[in-house]
Amino acid sequence: MASRPIFTPSLSGKLLVWTHHVDFEWFPGMAKSQSQKSIASLHGQAQRQIGVDKVLEISSKSADQLGVSLSAFNLMIRTVRHEREFSLECAYQASKVFERGGPFLDLLRMRSIDAKRDPRLNQHGRLIKFRFYGVDWDLQPRTAFYDWLYINALNKHPELAEQVLRYRAFSDIAFNPERSINCQAYAAALYVSLHERGLLTEDVLKNKNTYLSVINTGMVSNAHEDTNSQDRLSGVE
Repeated sequence: MASRPIFTPSLSGKLLVWTHHVDFEWFPGMAKSQSQKSIASLHGQAQRQIGVDKVLEISSKSADQLGVSLSAFNLMIRTVRHEREFSLECAYQASKVFERGGPFLDLLRMRSIDAKRDPRLNQHGRLIKFRFYGVDWDLQPRTAFYDWLYINALNKHPELAEQVLRYRAFSDIAFNPERSINCQAYAAALYVSLHERGLLTEDVLKNKNTYLSVINTGMVSNAHEDTNSQDRLSGVE
């Protein structure tokens, strides 16, 4: 057995995304077919445990082409001013600033997998912040920068965004909260929440401070929290 989070957008109240930890049968092995068996098991258990209808797996292992396209390795960011295009993964890795180096902007020109595995990301000390096109982002809130990148990238692909808005539950089989910080499935759920609440304005998309003020609702909302447990402790219904 294993446990993975299912993310569902919250359409009212202070919490923007519900994070539900679901137990399911894990199928070991590196083959894509094994991952898809695990995904099917996770989704089946999600239907039984938390009552969701259909779940979109967002990863390169997804059986749905939409989920593959929405993977950080494949979702592209297009810049109008500089006429450049690079994957969200490359943008994220190329934004890291360390104690003794970075950001390494040449990562923008690499393949996603090569950017993620670049040895320099582990050779220059502690990560201290992110810098994207001249704007610095703190490490707190914990996933704010990554989520903002994802939301902006998705919003520039209306054909993908339109399909994402049809879903109310998302997963990423590779995301383990005990080892990872950011999650593309969580970011997709946050996109749906902000859109459905009418909060996905141009100012939120472009202005860091406006975005941070919108997501800072006073309720913890990130890919690591079991929000069901949190609400039981706080008394929130």
